[in-house]
This record gives sequence, C-alpha cells and structure tokens, in this order.
Amino acid sequence: MANPPHIAILGAGIFVKTQYLPRLAEISSLFHLKAIWSRSEESARGAVEIASKHFPGVDCKWGDNGLDEIIQDDSIIGVAVVLAGQTQVDISLKLLKAGKHVLQEKPAAVSVSEIETALSRYKSLCANSPGSPIWAVAENYRFEPAFVESKKLLAEIGDMMTVQVIVEGSMNSSNPYFSSSWRRSFTGGFILDMGVHFVAGLRMLVGCEMISVSAMTSHVDRTLPPPDNISSVFQLENGCSGVFVMVVSSKSPKIFWRVVGAKGTLQIERGVHEGRHGYVVSLYDADGQSKTSFYPFSGVTEELKSFIHDIAQANLKEKGSNYEAETRLSFLEGARDVAVLDAMLESGTKNGALVQVKQFSG
Repeated sequence: MANPPHIAILGAGIFVKTQYLPRLAEISSLFHLKAIWSRSEESARGAVEIASKHFPGVDCKWGDNGLDEIIQDDSIIGVAVVLAGQTQVDISLKLLKAGKHVLQEKPAAVSVSEIETALSRYKSLCANSPGSPIWAVAENYRFEPAFVESKKLLAEIGDMMTVQVIVEGSMNSSNPYFSSSWRRSFTGGFILDMGVHFVAGLRMLVGCEMISVSAMTSHVDRTLPPPDNISSVFQLENGCSGVFVMVVSSKSPKIFWRVVGAKGTLQIERGVHEGRHGYVVSLYDADGQSKTSFYPFSGVTEELKSFIHDIAQANLKEKGSNYEAETRLSFLEGARDVAVLDAMLESGTKNGALVQVKQFSG
C-alpha cells in the first residue's frame, strides 16, 4: 500500500502477544504499527520486544503520558483497544472523541446499561464531528469462513424448525485466561466473556435476532466465577425457538451450532483436521445424505484486515463524508451479542422468568 495507515495497540496481555501480533504480522504490508501501549512500562516493553521482530521501530508507550501521546499523535488514525473489559468503553470513547478509529476487543460492554450510555455518547460525538470515526468491536466468529459459508447454505434446509447451541468449554487452570482477574470481577464472568462469541455465531448463522429468553443458571465449579453453567430457551423473531446451553469448564469439551429445517439440517462443530483447528460444517439433506467441509480458523486475521481496509478507505474520503464500514465489525453488532447474554443472566437470577432481549437499532 502506498501510504499505509498508522495504527497503535493499547494493551500488552496474552491476546495481544499470542493473537494480535502474529496475525498482524501476516498482513504487515497493509499498515504501519507505530506504537504499543500498556499501563506499566514492563508490560509494554515485553510486547514491543515481540512486535519488533515484525515491526521494527515500533514505539513503546506506557502510563497516562504514553496514552496522551497516542491520542495527540495525528499520524495514528486507528487504535486497537485490547484491555480489561471494564475499562475498554471509556478509553474507546476518549480515542473516538480525538478522531481516532477504534477496534475494541469484545465484549462490547459489560452490561446493557453500559451499552446504552456508550451509544448515546457516541451518537452525540458523531453529531458534532464532520467525519464520524469508526467504532468497531472485534468479533472473529462473524469473519470465520465456516460461518460465512454456512449462512449461504441455510436456504437449503428449508423452513427453520429449531436451533441448538451447545458449548462445553475448557476454561480450567491450564488455560492462560483462567487467572485473568478482570473476567472474574463483573456479572456473568466467563459466561459473558466467552458467550458473546457463541451468540455472535448463532446470530450470524440464523440471520435474525433473538427477542426473548428464559434461562436457569448454576455455580458448580468454585474455582470459576458465578455462574459457570447456563441453560436457556430462546425465541427468534422469525418464530423459531431454540436452546443455548453453556458449561464454562467441561472434561470433554464440545462446541456446536445445529439448525434443523423442514428439508434438512445444518451443523457447525469445532474440530481438528490434519492438525489444524477449525470447524467441520455438515449439511444433511431430506434423504439423510450429508456433505461435510472443514474450514480452518482465520477469523482474527480477516477481522483485522477488514478494519485496516475500512480505516484506510475512510481516511481517503474527504472530511465531512462518512465511509460505510463493514457492518460485521460494528459496535451495534457487538452490543446485540451482549444484550442476549445480559437477558439470559437476568432470567437466571429470576428462576427462569421470561426476559425480553433489549433491541438496539442502527
């Protein structure tokens, strides 16, 4: 790219080191990584040391002064915010106010009430600026080829009859995120943090919104924050109903989405094929015959590529006109994922009472 956009990363934790930096390295010709910031100097230097192998000359920033320097640097047009869930929204809004485009890690927020406040602030900020900065939420499931392709196959199974999402996770002490303190200190814990992925996959697949839920929750594994189990029945706006079952830590992990239609069934299941991790997509027709395809994980790379493309295009636009960014990355989509989990968790505290899912419109 002739004039690649300059970006910065806020955060230097596990996900930045193991996912962001390796994935960004795959597409390094599309942008210039100018800086990495963390609250502490030690943490920032650790991430910069890893990054400098692929991005020589990347600046190391830390603390309040370092954050201010990034905000005031007009050459940096995009910022990835990969911080504790409780702090991301405030920092994202601070960057957006400064005119930066933001890719914020999921979850979009920790509750529906935080989303409502955030959207109100973002809308007023956009109303007062000539070119609205892009606020994207990183949700790699919407970019996984398995979901993109399965969405196209859905028409082949006829009228939707029921949907099942079964998640038996593997969040135990051997998982690097197990000890993450911020995930343990907000309502919903790992159910919310991990669950938004599975809700995103479901919403992407069925192509419509959930309007109401009824859920039961429990807390069995005391090494995990409550709740660590949720069983929910949900109603889709197309009239179809389904179940969403999530166990945070299972001895036999299994994850799948299954849509049963009048003419067949479509299933996406997490799996490994020839040493590569990804998804097995199975399409069963009316005669019980099946076709299967395997799609390796590539969602993180694809979402990063999409965000960089969006900010480069937005930057080329004249001031005062808005660029139509990729909707799969929009803050609104991330907000809708959170709203579903928020409703399920609320129902769980009310012994399964029916709760309407908060609907957010564009």
